[in-house]
Amino acid sequence: MGARYLRLGVNIDHVATIRNARGGPYPDPVRAAKLAVQAGADGVTAHLREDRRHISDEDIARLRAEIEKPLNLECAATPEMLKIALRNRPHAVCLVPEKRAEKTTEGGLDVVGQNNYLTPFVGHLRDAGMRVSLFVNPDLHQIEAAQKSGAHIVELHAGVYCEAILAGDVAAAQAELANHQIAAIAAAQMGLEVHVGHGISFETVGVFAAMPQVVELNIGHFLIGESIFIGLPAAITHMRELMNAACAS
Repeated sequence: MGARYLRLGVNIDHVATIRNARGGPYPDPVRAAKLAVQAGADGVTAHLREDRRHISDEDIARLRAEIEKPLNLECAATPEMLKIALRNRPHAVCLVPEKRAEKTTEGGLDVVGQNNYLTPFVGHLRDAGMRVSLFVNPDLHQIEAAQKSGAHIVELHAGVYCEAILAGDVAAAQAELANHQIAAIAAAQMGLEVHVGHGISFETVGVFAAMPQVVELNIGHFLIGESIFIGLPAAITHMRELMNAACAS
């Protein structure tokens, strides 16, 4: 029996961040998405924020029309974003929390507290034929609520673990990794597909890739940053090599 195949979704948001810094047409995030697919990405992720700080509505329409692999639209659970998702019909929609002042997504959705709102929201997306993912902390209560909402997928928020590794806090990293392992097993047992994302780098990818319940990793900021030094195809190729090695171990 061969090693399992682990999908890689590449988030191209921060190509748009660089573009928007000058207000011009380049670098083009759609071109980056096409390069990512050529380099072996299994899909492309783009986060359409309410304040449009990076990805734009036009980017989403172009990605949907021009890339050959599945598009995963990240967005907040708002009426505006529901309309955009229904208009573009991406392969998948990952619902995430948003705060206007945050530099990046700071944590998972409170699915427990918002279940009465999220359940019909998920239903609208499902009825339109889209796969629905909820971005959550590795917390069993949130995962149970996600399953009850009708979501197909949970994407576990890897940021706490990755930040602990960067800070050299081994104890905190080990504790958070244990949370992820428990959460991944529980989610899979509930029939949810398990993804992991946020903050993953060459240094941290192996532990998540090695979890047998995980079927997809979504990685963006690190790959775009690394591409400045070695190019996007090379960064994706090396990330894939690390993922494959962890799956085979």
